Amino acid sequence: MERKFSEQEQIRRNKIDTLESNQIRAFNATIKPTTSSKKIIEEFNNLNRENIEAQNRIEILNGRVIAQRGPFIVIQDRYATMQIYIDKKVLDAQSLEILKQLDLGDIVSVKGMISKTHTEALMIKCESITLLTKSLKPLPDKYHGLVDPEERRRHRYVDTIVNEESRKTFILRTQIIKGVREYFDNLDYMEVDTPVLHPILGGAAAKPFITYYNALNRDFYLRIATELPLKKCIVGGFERVYEIGRIFRNEGVDTTHNPEFTSIEFYEAYSDMWGMMERTEGVFKHLTKKLGIDKVKFNGMDIEFKYPFAKINMVDAISEKIGINVRNLNDNDAIELAKKHGIKCEKYFKLGHVINELFEKYIEETLVQPTFVYGHPIEISPLAFKEQGDGRFTQRAELFIGTKEFANMFTELTDPIDQLERFEAQLDERESGNEEANEIDWDFVNALEYGMPPTGGCGIGIDRLVMLLTQNDSIRDVLLFPQLKDAKEINKPTDKK
Repeated sequence: MERKFSEQEQIRRNKIDTLESNQIRAFNATIKPTTSSKKIIEEFNNLNRENIEAQNRIEILNGRVIAQRGPFIVIQDRYATMQIYIDKKVLDAQSLEILKQLDLGDIVSVKGMISKTHTEALMIKCESITLLTKSLKPLPDKYHGLVDPEERRRHRYVDTIVNEESRKTFILRTQIIKGVREYFDNLDYMEVDTPVLHPILGGAAAKPFITYYNALNRDFYLRIATELPLKKCIVGGFERVYEIGRIFRNEGVDTTHNPEFTSIEFYEAYSDMWGMMERTEGVFKHLTKKLGIDKVKFNGMDIEFKYPFAKINMVDAISEKIGINVRNLNDNDAIELAKKHGIKCEKYFKLGHVINELFEKYIEETLVQPTFVYGHPIEISPLAFKEQGDGRFTQRAELFIGTKEFANMFTELTDPIDQLERFEAQLDERESGNEEANEIDWDFVNALEYGMPPTGGCGIGIDRLVMLLTQNDSIRDVLLFPQLKDAKEINKPTDKK
């Protein structure tokens, strides 16, 4: 195998030989640090230089070299950056040789006294330096390099070195997920794990990824939702459960959709759609308070969280918009109405499908501030409880922010007879061409026959939530390693001719 290297890459590789000729290893075992940039800042930032140096604190700090200027190098650890003052007169021969061969991107261990510069910036006066890892590729320019979004996503491990905003996004992502857990744990919910591989397609309307399970000699689906296993937990007596996990839907990619994504689903016995609205608004308010966020810019719009979330009925909103009470229509009337509004109808379309299409066409784009939309048609809500006054509609709600959906919640269907009929209706839709319709999960029907208490359930897309709170307009910018098309420029070994 032969690889081609740039001039800079070859120079760095040659330095390995120079280092080894001086008995210096280019790749070393860890030297445990005694401090971090965070500890230094917290302990010494408010002290003057004289008070700091009077303590004569000798510490070891590990990090990556990201800048060299004059007698200083700057190293970065996971918290921040720290200046290292180099006085060559006090260094031993090995440290001097390391400095001669040092490149941006190298990972080093620095030992020295904590101090401040004349401008009162914290620093370490270097007494010795150890090379831990030689970087064989040059970093992009700190201020001008790696600005192309695709390159940043493709080489995230470089992006998070040189782009501070990107680092902050993923640190904040972890804090958001911790905050979500904190909220539900404080409400005495139990976190559970359910299978990723499912023998039955169910819990959502989506195209699955299919894999083959050798031990069972059959196809399985990567889960498109965690709903049905979690509701089995409710049947089993765990009255408040949630799961944060990966979901897989074999569908398209855009700024708010990725085929592999993270969601939370939570279920609470003796609750309903209205209770789930309360929980959902609660978790958003908990996070914004925890993170100190009053408003954000998302999807080009200013979003505020200080007000109570609005609530509107889906059918009422559509009826008001188009000037026709769509509740009074039958299926044939609805199809004709759809045609008048330029909506393409599939073979399986009924009133509920048309209502959903009208909502997406006319109402979604108006939902800027946090708004719950409730009262969905039964055709698009196969797992939701029917409205007692009109069985064509269900106790289901969605949360929209900045014209995008963020949460989906239900008064869950507890009647096993009704549930089986809904599953059978879904099979009819599959036969009529709806590839996203559910299959019959007989084990779930069996579980319901043992009795599930009245239950509210909700799902929230974690990635989209992170987008909102970090003010990113693309889901790929809140995923550490999003799936991308193959890059021809990736330096792969080739057979030597």
